[in-house]
Amino acid sequence: MSWLLASSLIVGLILFAGWFAYERTRPSARMVAVVATLAAVAALGRDAFVALPDVKPITAIAFVVGYSLGPLPGFTVGAIGMLASNIMLGQGPYTPWQMVAWGLVGLAGAALGALTHRRINRVPLALACALAALMAKEIMNIYTFTLAGAHTPAAFLAIAGTSLPFDITDVIATLLFALAFGPELARLLERTRERMTVSWEAVMPAILVLVLTVSLTSTSTARASSLSLSPELSYLTSAQNNDGGFGATSGQGSSELYTAWTAMAFAAAGRNPASVRRSGHSVLDSLRAQASTLQGLGDAERTILAVRACGASAYSFAGRNLVAEVLSSRESDDSFDHLVNLTAFAIFALRAVGHSASFGAIHQGAGWLERQQNSDGGFSFGDRGSPSDVDDTGAALQALADAGAHNRGVLGAAAGYLVRSQNLDGGFPQQYGGESNSQSTAWAIQGLIAAGYNPGTVRRRGSRTPIGFLESLGAPNGSIRYSRTGAQTPVWVTAQALIALAGRTFPVG
Repeated sequence: MSWLLASSLIVGLILFAGWFAYERTRPSARMVAVVATLAAVAALGRDAFVALPDVKPITAIAFVVGYSLGPLPGFTVGAIGMLASNIMLGQGPYTPWQMVAWGLVGLAGAALGALTHRRINRVPLALACALAALMAKEIMNIYTFTLAGAHTPAAFLAIAGTSLPFDITDVIATLLFALAFGPELARLLERTRERMTVSWEAVMPAILVLVLTVSLTSTSTARASSLSLSPELSYLTSAQNNDGGFGATSGQGSSELYTAWTAMAFAAAGRNPASVRRSGHSVLDSLRAQASTLQGLGDAERTILAVRACGASAYSFAGRNLVAEVLSSRESDDSFDHLVNLTAFAIFALRAVGHSASFGAIHQGAGWLERQQNSDGGFSFGDRGSPSDVDDTGAALQALADAGAHNRGVLGAAAGYLVRSQNLDGGFPQQYGGESNSQSTAWAIQGLIAAGYNPGTVRRRGSRTPIGFLESLGAPNGSIRYSRTGAQTPVWVTAQALIALAGRTFPVG
């Protein structure tokens, strides 16, 4: 009965840990759906390799989910993935032990993500996954040990020795799986995390809500004509940390991502970001301090835009030539990393440092962008054939305009895709038919401006304009909400919305 007692205790701990973590983080409904899907994928991945004992992708999946999304998603995917996969493989007293072991794999990934700020390369990530696999297998050896007749060190070593070939196989398989898809899955989940992180606020009394609603409606109507940007600027200024940088929301630690976007927002509104200080440290000081965390083409492109918005040089920034880093990522087909998003931002960055539209990397990069347009007129994050979305269509439009708009037909078709994507509330979804959000609406506004449209006149019959939609999401503290139902990453959302409300396209400065 010892295994029954131990298993019951483990199940209880799982439920308590899950409840406690949920109460602490309270994820959005969309994030819950994403984690549930990932758990299903992990389970199916384990079942798919049933013919190959101990060759399973579930360890790498759970570890990368924790690395990218945090402890609760990581633990959930590992634990539920094992539980669900055992529906086909067979349940038993070992199931709770597997749930704990692979839940801990997800927690280990979350710890690594927190310690490294999610800035490690493919090989170190794969090695960490392999170590997590070894940890999980040793936990299962402990389970087997609880069933043994003799509970002595010699008995445990005998069990571990017997399972060693299988453990080695699992570790090597996990290493190979992580090498194959680890960084790619991490990047995908990073975008998901940034989009779906929700900050929860206390509910106000109904009368106060009514008063604020009337007040905000009047304010929004007045501002729609004047477009005063003071509330957004005040909010961003108040959110600055003592190191000069910005986090996802007021009070969170500084990150290059949010600091860079806020720098561009200040510049778009006509304020020099280098002059925005807290405790003697400016936005530019924070960007320099965070330069060591930059990894990959996207980080370099974004930082160039922020550095130029501050009036500093990107050719020699914190000991790095960011422009050379971007140019070195140019592919033989004239794209940057074969992605629409990164090619568009490369054009923004190169224009920001003074290159003309005829510069080879810009001119030819724009030609590659044109060839990636889908039949519906839109662009995707990747290359032609992937589903179009509003964000990347808005970015591609701006990049093509920056490069001299080689083909006006391409611009017209892309603008048409944006116009058709507008919802009845005046806002834009990330993808056609989805819920409107502020960031996608900001990209749409900028894309429409680049294509020669006046976003103040673009509306569905009886709806708001996209500018009116952004204004309607203004919160009492001056921030812009992500959507009607979410208020995640308010610094980032407000910064992006502010650039669009200022009527600016990339690069700004």
